[in-house]
Amino acid sequence: MPTVILPSEIDQYQSFESEPTEWHIVTQDQIDQFADCTLDHQFIHVDPEKAKLSPFGTTIAHGFLTLSMLSYFALEFSVVIEGVQIGVNAGFDKVRFVSPVKVGSRIRAHAKMLGISEKKPGQFRLRTGVTVEIEGEEKPALIADWIGVQIIS
Repeated sequence: MPTVILPSEIDQYQSFESEPTEWHIVTQDQIDQFADCTLDHQFIHVDPEKAKLSPFGTTIAHGFLTLSMLSYFALEFSVVIEGVQIGVNAGFDKVRFVSPVKVGSRIRAHAKMLGISEKKPGQFRLRTGVTVEIEGEEKPALIADWIGVQIIS
């Protein structure tokens, strides 16, 4: 569940670290659906037989699929300012795809608040550092500095 805070508490959450999210299994069906949505049908994603001959030995998730999972994981790791009417994605300061996510892998996210500031009365900018780990792998799937804006009533 997201961590809900009062606007007066933002200073206390400048370096807040959430608990890791629950694990999510990346399936071939999910990869195929993402390929259909993005029209990216490169064999390393959608052709298990041909992908066996690749350096990965199996199909892998698109990097952008792993990145898009942040929206799902944010349901668990987000800091939400009480009274928020709307939250919007404002982009990323940094995104790095570190390791491929092989089909059948379990991934989860770790998040740390890198900064919260009130840009205008009732409009807050949140910068969150997120790491998506792959179960059993030394290196993460990705690291990102994610920017969001929350507007409260």
